[in-house]
Amino acid sequence: MHFLFAWRYFKAKKSTNAINVIAWISIGAIIIGTAALILVLSVFNGFEDLVKSLYSSFYTDLKVTPSSGKVITITPEQLQKLKGISGVKIYSLVVEEKAFVQNGDDQSVVYLKGVDDNYRYVSGVADHIVKGEYEIGTEDAPQLILGAGVENALGIQADRNISSLNIYLPRKASVEQSDPMDNISIDTIRSSSVFVIQQDFDNKYGITNIDFIKKVLRLGPDQYGSLEIKLDDASEADRIKEQVQKIFAKDYKVQNRYQQNQSLYSVMNMERWIIYGVLSLILVVAAFNMIGALTMLVLEKQKDISVLHALGGNRHFIQKIFLSEGLLLALIGGGVGMLLALGMAILQIKYHLVPLQGGSFLIDYFPVQLRLMDFLLVGVTVFVIAFIASLLPSRKAVRQEFSLRSE
Repeated sequence: MHFLFAWRYFKAKKSTNAINVIAWISIGAIIIGTAALILVLSVFNGFEDLVKSLYSSFYTDLKVTPSSGKVITITPEQLQKLKGISGVKIYSLVVEEKAFVQNGDDQSVVYLKGVDDNYRYVSGVADHIVKGEYEIGTEDAPQLILGAGVENALGIQADRNISSLNIYLPRKASVEQSDPMDNISIDTIRSSSVFVIQQDFDNKYGITNIDFIKKVLRLGPDQYGSLEIKLDDASEADRIKEQVQKIFAKDYKVQNRYQQNQSLYSVMNMERWIIYGVLSLILVVAAFNMIGALTMLVLEKQKDISVLHALGGNRHFIQKIFLSEGLLLALIGGGVGMLLALGMAILQIKYHLVPLQGGSFLIDYFPVQLRLMDFLLVGVTVFVIAFIASLLPSRKAVRQEFSLRSE
């Protein structure tokens, strides 16, 4: 019943036109705030998915690393048990070490990643080769796949570089040396190709043959830096992680993709909530307009309130009428705002109407990813703000003296 009264009050012509104007201004503010929140969150989702897809091209579903130090021992028995876990598709043994690479006067510090033949199927690096062919070479004739930033720092064309590069590596991993220069290996290596994934990787990494790295670092047959695992279904990472952890015990650290990039995901999540909080201020502004409109409506409907009271309507019923009036304004504004945002997002997804300025991006338009949770979050936000904004006028309505006497 109280919703019926609220609807009639909304449609009815007011004696003071300002009430209608303020009510429609508050609805307009809610429409703008709702649409802006959903659209910005959807664009953020698009960029988030893009960044995650780029990082997932380099980081694998699961990664086994030592709890401390740089080297872990992985036995053939452990690898055999790993193969027996349902959901494990393939794995790759890896050794990483910082190296100094030189091409004449040009030089660069590179995080050298020694990998086995399975690595091209475990990670997405092979799919992001832009020049040359994916080739890591052999123990005696290693080849180097460079990130685009490293290639640029060395001043070469990696896929057609005739001369070899000088590469400097420590002879022993994770051991402090009194005179480091006595324990530096100087070798030559040929570049084979270039990958472009994301600046963090392009400017930092080089990929080569694991046997070459192990020989230089003097690692034992079962000693590695890490074990990277690709799963049949990435969504089962947490379940499989527990089984992998049982194989490698507490001296080994097993991380899923989120844990390998925890700082990145934490920052992105924090940015998301900051954006949500800032844009919610638009809805708070709309709430002030709503308070004004409802307060003026209460003053205009004093006689109606007294009549309802005389007919048996208690104070709680009267308060619910004006609460419903506020929620009705929020429902109209929020509903129209969501439909507007949905339409604009679909147009952007289909026709890429809003371009990204500049030519240095992987895509030339703003990416959009619609999520049901964003609509639910914004809907709840609009409801809560409207409810709080309606409380003050509705309480004012029930605190006044009820009287049918005409002045």
